[in-house]
Amino acid sequence: MRAPLLLLPLIALLPLSNCAVAAIGTAGAVGLAASKDQTIGQSLDDTAASNQIKTWLLTESTARFSEVDVEVAGGLVLLTGRVYGAEDRTLAEGFAWRSAYTQDVANELKIEQPGGFFANVSDEVISGRVRARLIGSSKVKSVNYNVETYDGVVYLMGVARTSEELRKAAEEASLVGGVKQVVSYVRVVEEVQRPAAPTTQMPPAPSYQPQPGSAYESEALPELRGVSY
Repeated sequence: MRAPLLLLPLIALLPLSNCAVAAIGTAGAVGLAASKDQTIGQSLDDTAASNQIKTWLLTESTARFSEVDVEVAGGLVLLTGRVYGAEDRTLAEGFAWRSAYTQDVANELKIEQPGGFFANVSDEVISGRVRARLIGSSKVKSVNYNVETYDGVVYLMGVARTSEELRKAAEEASLVGGVKQVVSYVRVVEEVQRPAAPTTQMPPAPSYQPQPGSAYESEALPELRGVSY
């Protein structure tokens, strides 16, 4: 499992006790909520969901779920990594839905054989470099973003203040060596807060419209689905 945004990856530690995990997670959530565009309550809920799901997976089987990563942002649970079969993939998603704090689940788990230590380290290095680029960008509020990487695919989660900021964050991530693709599960605040126009008809389903002349062809709307860049 990987550390929250802005913390160094901890890839070689033995599993902590449930109490220790909860205590560390809660303290981190309270500290980050002060600077995030998120309430302390929301941060605590996300941390509680992450701790619960990780604990359930490892209790079920450390061997089968040790390469499953769990990130939670705004009630959206993102599962990345690998499992050995379709049954394990479905079971992991079931555990994700079990938490009372879960609002939606994005199951990006791949059915593969174990990747080994060096494959995992490579992904952690990419995540670290992406975080560093987000921190170094004056156009991105990096504390609002969670970063996960699996097999060179970077997943962004969290909250963007504007769609332009999200495009910039995706661009920064794409410039890191080894990145094959950038997938966004980020909510855009300006889209969420924008009042809907009066209508007597059912609103059309949100869509992603290409931006002519842009290096990144997808416009991100506040949907709980991945958007590839």
